[in-house]
Amino acid sequence: MAKKRPQTKAKRPQLSDTEVPVVGAREPCPCGSGRRYKACHGRAAAQAVTELVHRPFEGLPGECDWVALRELVPAATAELTLKDGLPEGVPSVTLATVLPMAWPALRRDDGSVLLGLQNDTASGDLSRDLADTLQRALTAQPGTPVQGRRAPADGPRLQDLIDPQGTFEPVVHSGFEFWVPDPENATPEVTASLERANAAAIPTVRLQGVDAAYWCETPEKNHLRWVMPHAEERLLDALARLQAAGRSGLGEGTRLVGSFRAHGLTVPVWDLPSGVGAQDVEKPAAEFAERLAEALASDVPLTADERRARGGLTNRQVTLS
Repeated sequence: MAKKRPQTKAKRPQLSDTEVPVVGAREPCPCGSGRRYKACHGRAAAQAVTELVHRPFEGLPGECDWVALRELVPAATAELTLKDGLPEGVPSVTLATVLPMAWPALRRDDGSVLLGLQNDTASGDLSRDLADTLQRALTAQPGTPVQGRRAPADGPRLQDLIDPQGTFEPVVHSGFEFWVPDPENATPEVTASLERANAAAIPTVRLQGVDAAYWCETPEKNHLRWVMPHAEERLLDALARLQAAGRSGLGEGTRLVGSFRAHGLTVPVWDLPSGVGAQDVEKPAAEFAERLAEALASDVPLTADERRARGGLTNRQVTLS
């Protein structure tokens, strides 16, 4: 009998790291190694998913306002300026707090792009997830939404796509009518989503005299929530100095009650009487900014009263992200 020739398997072409697509964790790795994806090229992707970027908007124009629109403001938009300019057929790119049906992004019929900010994302780097959604929206067919997905671990971040010299000027809306430029032709699903969103929106106003401060109205009392760029420990020391000296308020009946921690920044919060509107706190907020600058510049150790005030502020701090 003739000897059987040994069976040989043709070698699969090896792919470079940049060419390996994302597949299921238990599927064979597309690189041809014979191992499962999660044990091969999926390791880097898994690490990117779990590694939390604490300041995802750092380096972007208006970082504090990005945080506010992500966590605090119901309805707002802001025009985005891209580093490489707008692609052909895309007249504008607009960031929006929320989109109808919770879409991550939408390419409108006229080719313009809306990018949703308040969506759940798949990784620990919100900037990378948003950049991936934006890139797909720029090439989507007009009139179609963009669905969420797991962004490639080596994909660009917003900081790679957005012009660092561009402006970032949020426009706060009373409702979500900006979703539908032509309400008469909106689908029933979008119309229903619009009605639900408008019913849940809290009246909010962005102050003009200081950066990233937002007044909002609630049934029992109003609030001012102010996203600040300063290092957390130094800011808490400064706030404690003002609190202990009785200089932390924004006028009669107002009170600094604590702060949020969101995306690596601190957001002091004031309670305001229900009759105090956004215009009423414009001047007090500007005056407070001057007092805060003085307190931030101080290196004198905290007094006992100031340490107690700092402890109270820390105990009332809530982490949003």
